[in-house]
Amino acid sequence: MFTRRKEKLLEYQRSLVELHYNEVENMYAKMRAWRHDYHNHMQALSACLANGDIEKAQEFLEEINENLVSVDTVIKTGNTMVDAILNSKISLMNTRKIPVKADAKVPSRIAIADVDLCIIIGNLLDNAMEAAEKLPPQERFVRIYIGVKSTHLYLCFTNSAGKKQNTIGGRFLSSKGSNHGFGLNRVDSLVEKYDGYLTRASEDGGFTTEVILPLSGEPDFHA
Repeated sequence: MFTRRKEKLLEYQRSLVELHYNEVENMYAKMRAWRHDYHNHMQALSACLANGDIEKAQEFLEEINENLVSVDTVIKTGNTMVDAILNSKISLMNTRKIPVKADAKVPSRIAIADVDLCIIIGNLLDNAMEAAEKLPPQERFVRIYIGVKSTHLYLCFTNSAGKKQNTIGGRFLSSKGSNHGFGLNRVDSLVEKYDGYLTRASEDGGFTTEVILPLSGEPDFHA
């Protein structure tokens, strides 16, 4: 039983590594494309200035600025690892035409291990992204909020969804296979490890997951 669980955990971790590798590659691809476009913009800008066409030069500068914003770090939370996971997920959502609104602040030093926090955030955002992607582009959205409330770190993820989902035994049903279920169980176990609190709520048009984690204290490392 223990061996099977260990194999399952290793399989899950390998899938996460592959997924995050692809997401980082996507970010690098955007940066490479911007660098390529940058040289073209510079040539066009130089030509405009040589011809004294100031108005056209200003247009190119505005376009360069817009492109730079699109490849710059979208979210700066104050925690380096959280920045990495959030920005890779948001970049991926942008390529999938999912509008994202994000507001996130995380203390640089917290009792929660960075890896554990990133596993929680990564899984919940994957679920939100996959659910939103099932809808027509005009109906898609994901909202992210992470912040400090009193002595706790509060995370809230809301995504567009279809009709209200039903539960069996207090859990929402999934049609996405065993890895998805393992990911949700991993989130649940990590929240329990830190004596945190998690709720999921479904309604017509939206699905919300809230997580509350203490900022200090010793976690239960047997979870």
